[in-house]
Amino acid sequence: MTLLDYFKKRDFKKTTEPKSGKSDTKTLSFVVQRHHASHLHYDFRLELDGVLKSWAVPKGPSMNPEDKRLAMMVEDHPYDYRKFEGIIPNGNYGAGVVLIWDKGTYTSLADDRKDDVKTLREGLKSGNLKFRLNGDVLKGAFALVKLHSKEENSWLLIKHKDEFAEKSFNSEDFVPDKIKAMKNNKEGDATDLPSVKEIRAEKKSPEITEDGADDGPEEGKPYRPMMAKLETKVFDNDDWIYERKLDGYRAIGYTGNKARLISRNDIDFSDNYPKVVEILKSISQKAILDGELVIEDKSSKSSFQYIQHYDGDTKDLKLKYYVFDLLNLDGHDLRDMELIKRKQLLKTFLGTIDSPDIIYNEHVLGKGTALFEKAKKEGWEGIIGKDGQSYYNSGKRTDTWLKFKLQNAQEAIICGYTAPTGSRKYFGSLILGLKPGEKIQYIGNCGTGFNDVSIKEVYAKLHPLQTDKKPFDEKIARKSKITWVEPKLVCEVWYSEWTADKHLRHPVFKGLREDKKSEKVVMETPDTPLPDEEVLTYGRNKLKMTHLNKVFWKDEGITKGQLINYYKTMADWIIPYLKDKPISMRRQPNGIADAGFFQKDTDTTHLPDFIKTEPLYSESNDKNIHYIIGNDAATLMYMVNLGCIEINPWLSSYKTPENPDYVVIDLDPHDVPFSQAVEAALKTKEVFDRMKLDVFIKTSGSKGLHIYCYLGAKYDYDFVKMFAEYVANLIHEELPDTTSVERSPAKRKNRIYIDFLQNRRGQTIACPYAVRPKPGATVSTPLHWHEVKDNLKLSDYTIFNTPDRVKKIDDPWKDLTKSKADLKKALELLKKL
Repeated sequence: MTLLDYFKKRDFKKTTEPKSGKSDTKTLSFVVQRHHASHLHYDFRLELDGVLKSWAVPKGPSMNPEDKRLAMMVEDHPYDYRKFEGIIPNGNYGAGVVLIWDKGTYTSLADDRKDDVKTLREGLKSGNLKFRLNGDVLKGAFALVKLHSKEENSWLLIKHKDEFAEKSFNSEDFVPDKIKAMKNNKEGDATDLPSVKEIRAEKKSPEITEDGADDGPEEGKPYRPMMAKLETKVFDNDDWIYERKLDGYRAIGYTGNKARLISRNDIDFSDNYPKVVEILKSISQKAILDGELVIEDKSSKSSFQYIQHYDGDTKDLKLKYYVFDLLNLDGHDLRDMELIKRKQLLKTFLGTIDSPDIIYNEHVLGKGTALFEKAKKEGWEGIIGKDGQSYYNSGKRTDTWLKFKLQNAQEAIICGYTAPTGSRKYFGSLILGLKPGEKIQYIGNCGTGFNDVSIKEVYAKLHPLQTDKKPFDEKIARKSKITWVEPKLVCEVWYSEWTADKHLRHPVFKGLREDKKSEKVVMETPDTPLPDEEVLTYGRNKLKMTHLNKVFWKDEGITKGQLINYYKTMADWIIPYLKDKPISMRRQPNGIADAGFFQKDTDTTHLPDFIKTEPLYSESNDKNIHYIIGNDAATLMYMVNLGCIEINPWLSSYKTPENPDYVVIDLDPHDVPFSQAVEAALKTKEVFDRMKLDVFIKTSGSKGLHIYCYLGAKYDYDFVKMFAEYVANLIHEELPDTTSVERSPAKRKNRIYIDFLQNRRGQTIACPYAVRPKPGATVSTPLHWHEVKDNLKLSDYTIFNTPDRVKKIDDPWKDLTKSKADLKKALELLKKL
């Protein structure tokens, strides 16, 4: 991959990335750039032969030899790219924020410096490149090792065990000061943030020894399989892959000495399928695989019934393990890597295994409808479609994996059986149920699909579970006696459709699902796809909301459309806190996993006419920049559509930018019980009570609590900051063991940081009822003071319950602006106490 590939991917009229550059020194340079594109990764670049040889490292380089970091080789970059920092605009290749994480010089490991370039060239060509780095963060010997197949661009970046090695290492601990400042939502420089040397001193760990080998994933903590949602209409999409839906038992496979097969229900399959386990054990390279165990006949046809009765291979039936995903390689968790890259790695990895019984499950790119037609002709159960750019969400069922079935199937809990009639033995039909909530619901009877062997086998498992207790309230139409059983067994049935009263029509027994717990059984019906766009009307203004089905919270499956719906519903509650306020936008167009980027200055020529902007002086930029001004619901929704999950206004109006409307105390707990944050909040109220000042509290929606006192632009920022600092110190003096006013995180471990620095011009804070990009889609929610008690949990306030909450309770902040606080008088009162 040469510089030609670099030029092909870029439009230099739209991006400021460099085009060339030439070294004028005899030393070789390296640089590592922290790159927030569609996802966070680190770009590792080594100067060689006038260009920068480049690798994308998802987890970032590590100083721990036990961390074998995956590195995907990408196109060469020009020499001047080593100094590049900036924002690559949306719509361009690699769009996002690029900042230098580490830089310095490097050499080969050759004894003679004259042989450096020759040695490095040979190492690169052979796929075993060894070198020594001299940077601020990265020091000592490293190796880049190519993974097996010469056709692939997958490498491992490994730290050698030497005097610079560290036992534990997190690349995010060493982010540039600029990023730390953004993370803290601070303007200006970050000179008082800890240096690399200070962080290293804080994190000093025992020396690495030769016996510090990597034992791979921790035993006893199996990976949970990701699951697919049922969908009816097959589609073509160039970014999606499509593969055969297999009809067997899902199993996570672990290679190496401790090889095992674990079901989706955490059942150890190892003793049941020793043939596959022995193959996995013979693989020296540690890996965690995701696949399906199936039994195939001579014509390579599989059937679920085959695996139900498997007792070793026969002449006609053979056990196979089809693998379709790679979750971990050599201790490196790959689940946050794009699926298409995981598949490339998997194919390479399986290519090294000489076994006809562990098989790569092939896929096609983009052509879902064609593969579905093939499935019909060849009698498959169906196909699976997967977003090629998606991450692996363990234990979750998301719409980035979809299953398209040729025949409807449903798992069900066996709740009882009817007495046999006529010549039928053992039982007449199974009584089936589901448990969508606290109670089991009846979904119908299944009396067909059994043969002499299966009906006897099912009865033998049901007989010991007999009970007098009926598991659900519904009345069951009966023609013969019913025997109830404890609802523990799960079966799978085919059916034609669901009736209006949620009963199965024409169910046919497929087999028992011993790999599934009854409480995990859910109704599988295809979701009704939402439109991906919506037009909102505000007076004469129309605003298009886009990409509504894009998943913003991948673990929870919460979409951008749900976020938009929340803000649309809550706009009347939010607008009063945005009115006339300049907004610093934090845009996360790819959801919460993407740190995104901050945007304050807006290009007014591309804004809708109804958006108000105001030029305000920015100290950090040393110029006037155009801020969007919070004005109305249309402005709010415009920002949310840009990917602003949270809304961050100034504390002051654009009309009085030097005078804030509020003084704010931000309580930010670090590794302490939240009850201590509650204690600090109550102490803050007590201090303000002494000054006869009313204060109002809200959850931050992230980690802490925000306390507001209304000033109405009565004082300038300098005075308000001084006042806030004075109050913070009073609180700290009365709670010295649990609080801190130290800005440096390294100096305030296990403390609640009382942040008074929010009270500065240009600082922002999440507005009341703003959503935060945190698990569960939490909301920064105003509280009554009587709600501030030890059992307070920030996770209790989300986009799903906040709209109902504001309807049911009295507004906790309705008197916020009732009167302006007199801070000078308040300070006089304190002096008298």
